[in-house]
Amino acid sequence: MRSARNLELHELIGLECEVVDSTNPLQIGIWGVVIDETKNTLVFETPRGRKMLQKKGAKFKFNVNGDTRIIIGDRIAYRPHERTKKLIWRRRKW
Repeated sequence: MRSARNLELHELIGLECEVVDSTNPLQIGIWGVVIDETKNTLVFETPRGRKMLQKKGAKFKFNVNGDTRIIIGDRIAYRPHERTKKLIWRRRKW
């Protein structure tokens, strides 16, 4: 089950998200619903249209079931179907 605690291991599409920090200061504050995800980007549907943002160098705040979680984009910079395998493998090594 997807929760704020294990969000990095799950699909991000459909979640409400906001950019809280970025190497590009113009991207800070962009919020919307994630409608697509690639290895390096998240695509948001915002009130001003679709925005494609780089994962690397950004921090995202996700709302899941009333809880919020900030995720560093560098940690999720994998293809969605590969991210689960890689992060589980990393947790086993810790």
